[in-house]
Amino acid sequence: MIRAMAPSDLLLAAKSSLSPSELDDVGALVREANWNQLAADWRIFLTQGHIYAAHTAEGRIVATTATLPYGGRFAWIGMVLVAGEHRRRGVATMLMRRAMDDLAAERLVPVLDATPDGHAVYQALGFEDSWGFHRLVRRERPSSVEAAPAPPDVTVRPITDADWPALCAYDGAAFGAERPAVLAGLRGRLPAAELIAERVGRIAGFLLGRDGRIAAQAGPLIAEDDAVACALLARAVEEIDGPLFVDLADAKAELRGLLEARGFNAVRPLTRMLHGRSQRFDDAARTYAVIGPEFG
Repeated sequence: MIRAMAPSDLLLAAKSSLSPSELDDVGALVREANWNQLAADWRIFLTQGHIYAAHTAEGRIVATTATLPYGGRFAWIGMVLVAGEHRRRGVATMLMRRAMDDLAAERLVPVLDATPDGHAVYQALGFEDSWGFHRLVRRERPSSVEAAPAPPDVTVRPITDADWPALCAYDGAAFGAERPAVLAGLRGRLPAAELIAERVGRIAGFLLGRDGRIAAQAGPLIAEDDAVACALLARAVEEIDGPLFVDLADAKAELRGLLEARGFNAVRPLTRMLHGRSQRFDDAARTYAVIGPEFG
């Protein structure tokens, strides 16, 4: 649902869906910020979390913040967007504080991924650094690259419906909470990235992805070691045409080398921050690439 609020010169509203004109409004916020989200991404927040919005008197959405609860332990905060003419008026901070108050009432730890511009703002709100990652971007697929075969005891293949329950449980153990509905919101959006790795009849890793406004995005990538992660991602990037994003954990140097050899460049650092704590919920060893800063 949408929980809407605003300063005194803006109006409040509560909605359970986005009308076509409101989808246009939030799409305009995404375009102005040069972000990558599509309507399908907003629908994940509508069905699984909350959107907080500020409206003008004419009903136009001019600022948003969204939350996604995960497993009764923590919740993501994302989509902190404000139209240019309404910036520097405290709208974003107000929406953030309201979202954080609601999460506190539900005893959920707020988590977010901060850009360098937002980092100091979130620190002032009580968020602490946990770990870092970089957005790596490939503008186009190279004509030829060095192969990255899977280890001899690992099979990489497309995900099937039969894999889904075990895959979601595997992801939940690595992420720190199960998130099957959010993962389901990615299925079918970037088929070439929907891959699973098996070792001796058990899951050794998987990859998903999604289409985007300016680029496709590969992630999450969860794997039990570097060799499996490299095999999964190498197969996907060889099949995906056009611009591609990967939000890769800084600790995963081997995989970063593989991506750089395939034409990827780092364009933006991000910091995962937790409110009132720095200890992460996810498994550092198995977390290679995240869905994206808006989803975790």
